[in-house]
Amino acid sequence: MTTLARHILILSAAGLLGACSSGTIRDSGPEQDIDVSHIPDAQPRPTTPSRYGNPDSYVVYGVRYHVMDSSRNYRQRGVASWYGNKFHGRRTSSGEPYDMYAMTAAHKSLPLPTYVQVTNLDNGRQVIVKVNDRGPFIKNRLIDLSYVAAKKLGISATGTGLVEVRAIDPDHKPAPKPATTGNSTVTAALPGSMSMYLQVGAFANRVNAEQLQISLQELLSARVSIERLVRDQLPLFRVRVGPVASVSELDRMTELLGQRGIDSSSIVIDQKRP
Repeated sequence: MTTLARHILILSAAGLLGACSSGTIRDSGPEQDIDVSHIPDAQPRPTTPSRYGNPDSYVVYGVRYHVMDSSRNYRQRGVASWYGNKFHGRRTSSGEPYDMYAMTAAHKSLPLPTYVQVTNLDNGRQVIVKVNDRGPFIKNRLIDLSYVAAKKLGISATGTGLVEVRAIDPDHKPAPKPATTGNSTVTAALPGSMSMYLQVGAFANRVNAEQLQISLQELLSARVSIERLVRDQLPLFRVRVGPVASVSELDRMTELLGQRGIDSSSIVIDQKRP
C-alpha cells in the first residue's frame, strides 16, 4: 500500500509540509474495523488561505512543486492513496493536527485549504474532503486521503484507487447527492469501461513520436500507441503506453522510465462509452 512518509528534516523545520511520501513506509488504519457510514462529508465554506503550506513553490526529494494561485475550475483524474496511523495527531502543512477519522486530504499543489469532491471511478462513490496537507510525494499519485475518506470510497483495502478530483467553490456547492448506500454516496452508474495509460510525451512532429514509440516498446515490452489530436489548429501526437492493467504495473513502468531519465510521464484515464 502506498502511503505518506514524513518530510525531510529541513522542510519539517521550515514548517512547509505536514505529510509527504516516497511510498516506502507502511501505514495502517485502526486496529478494529469501524463503521464510517455516520461520518459526514466535509462542509465547504468560505475560507482564508492558511498561513502555512502555501509558499509559491517548495522542494521535496529534489523535485520542485508549485502551489496554484487558485483552485478555480480544477478537475483532474488520477490515482488516490491514503494515510493513517503513522501520522494521526501530527501537524499537517496547514498547521492543523492530522485526524485519520476526519474527511481531509493531502495534495501537492492545491491552495490550502481547498474543498474537493472525490469520485471513485470504479464504483461511483463520492465524498467531499478538505485539503489541508501536502503530499503524496510519489510519482503518479494525485491525492492522499484520510483513512476514513478512503474507506468511504472503497479504496482502504486496496491502498489505491482511480479517482476524479474536482475543486468546490463554497459559494456554488455541488447539487445534493442522489442516494447513499452504506458507507458512502453513490452517483449514477458509470457507463462504459475505463482504461489507464501512461502518457510519456507529446510532439508536434510525428517522426519524433514514432522514435519514442520504438524506444519505449523495446524498453517496456508493452503496447505503445500514438494518438493524433488537433490543438490550436495544429496537430499534436501523444505517445501512450497501455492500457496498463494495474497501479503496481504503472509504478513499475514509471520507475523504469525514471532510471532512463524519462521523468515527464503522467497518468491518463480514458472512459469508453458504450
